[in-house]
Amino acid sequence: MGAAPQRDRPPECPPGDSARATLPWEVWALLAGSFLVAAGYGIVAPALPVFARSFGVGVTAASAVVSALPVMRLLFAPVSGRLVARTGERTMYLTGLLVVAASTGACALATSYTQLLVFRGLGGIGSTMFTVSAFSLMFRLAPEGRRGQASGLFTGAFLLGGVSGPAFGGLLVAVDLRAPFVVYALALVLATIVVGALLARSQQVGVRRDGTPVTTLTISAALRAPMYRAALVSSLATGWAVQGVRVALVPLFVAVALGREPVWAGIALTVFAVGDGLVLLATSGLSDRRGRRPVVVAGLGLVTLGTAAIALAQLPGSLGLVVLLVASAVAGAGAGLLQPAQGAAVADLVGSRRSGGPALSGFQMTADVGAIAGPIAAGALAENASFPVAFALSAAIALVALVVWQRLPDAPAPGSPEQEAGNRSA
Repeated sequence: MGAAPQRDRPPECPPGDSARATLPWEVWALLAGSFLVAAGYGIVAPALPVFARSFGVGVTAASAVVSALPVMRLLFAPVSGRLVARTGERTMYLTGLLVVAASTGACALATSYTQLLVFRGLGGIGSTMFTVSAFSLMFRLAPEGRRGQASGLFTGAFLLGGVSGPAFGGLLVAVDLRAPFVVYALALVLATIVVGALLARSQQVGVRRDGTPVTTLTISAALRAPMYRAALVSSLATGWAVQGVRVALVPLFVAVALGREPVWAGIALTVFAVGDGLVLLATSGLSDRRGRRPVVVAGLGLVTLGTAAIALAQLPGSLGLVVLLVASAVAGAGAGLLQPAQGAAVADLVGSRRSGGPALSGFQMTADVGAIAGPIAAGALAENASFPVAFALSAAIALVALVVWQRLPDAPAPGSPEQEAGNRSA
């Protein structure tokens, strides 16, 4: 196939040296830190609800401990964006790691359910601090023609860490319920020391490439860009259908509507994760070559199709299971296409000459809103109407995001007066 038309290339991504440049070592240091953080989440995942139950609380209260971190992430995201702009990405990244380390270590020392709930929630503050600062720093340091690849690798590092962590965590739980929290806290302290020492050697962190101070892209300025508004809509759809409803509703659907053993829910979620990971790693740089919009639209199309098709798993016999697994694989492939491209689209708006803390925190917040509201709304529909209606709503939200992206105007040619005017206005 021929090269992408000039108007479809990402902003600030002219053909030439930037498109062929390798990722700087600072990006790889951030990727290693992200993998460790995600692996740590996986390490404590098997222990957290069981540890909460050890204090004599019910299933609902134990589940609330799991939700405490994302709720605090959502509440603190606006503040973290402003702090990143004020203090710099490196400071906020390392501070966020230490906050999560302290929170996790405190969880290991908790002597009551209330303490565990509070300590776990405080970890959400550190989580949003290092997530927003890592994205802002990584996208600013990545070559202009490699932002899609950097976004894919960042997402892939989290995915691989999240997959590898639970197995190790399960072994630690067999030793002691508090052991996973201790191990994770110590690993985060070590990561802070190593990554902090590496970033301290960087000549690129905290300065523009021309040596002048870094400026900030605010949310109000970003909202004037149609692509940012579209990215917010697709981020909400991602949080709703991919991060929220998939995890919360599929196990219930398999057990209640299909009457199948829980193992099939685990298999379906694994198939989704495999499809997500394989496509993500294989196509993370596709939007660098083909433009953000067509890749995001394709990803949203597959997420819509896969999410809607799950309802057909109620077909009798083994055919229903086949539909469940195929639909999960299709939705996973869509997520693998979608996530790097929409992240790179926001990075294009931020550019390499300014900090995107506030704009990136808004982007993260919409995903968190979807991940929190999606399971509640879909669960209510499943209980009061049916599971197919719940999945149809989730698919419809992804479809709305697809329409929004499809209606985006063509991006101006790199270096054109229109692009320069757009960059100045944002």
